[in-house]
Amino acid sequence: MLRGSCLCGGVRYEINGPLHGALNCHCSMCRKAHGAAFRTRASVKAADFRWTQGEDLVTYYESSAGNHRGFCRVCGSPLLSRFDFDPTVYGLPFGALDDDPGTKPKLHVFVAHKAPWHDITDDLPQVPELPPKAP
Repeated sequence: MLRGSCLCGGVRYEINGPLHGALNCHCSMCRKAHGAAFRTRASVKAADFRWTQGEDLVTYYESSAGNHRGFCRVCGSPLLSRFDFDPTVYGLPFGALDDDPGTKPKLHVFVAHKAPWHDITDDLPQVPELPPKAP
């Protein structure tokens, strides 16, 4: 089981299943939503995700058509993304995890849009946009 929470501690969740497709996203929306050079995220089955506290504090913003980013309305912590095209899967940012996810990013995506002040210094593959099927 993995646990996660927001900065203020008002929202908490549990994951009882594996994470898939861990990656670093450098698109401008992820950078702005997270206030960082990139967002590290993975996918989790919605059936494996459960709010344990503060679900009523989670607010969603539709950052692009069908992509709803959930965050704590008190402290602003990004918590998950829901997708209209596939409601069975959530996008899970690693920053709110309290436990070791047991996986690491396998590649960088949207590097054509990366922050000009950030240099990617690891040896992970770099993809200019999003590959047809991200790992």
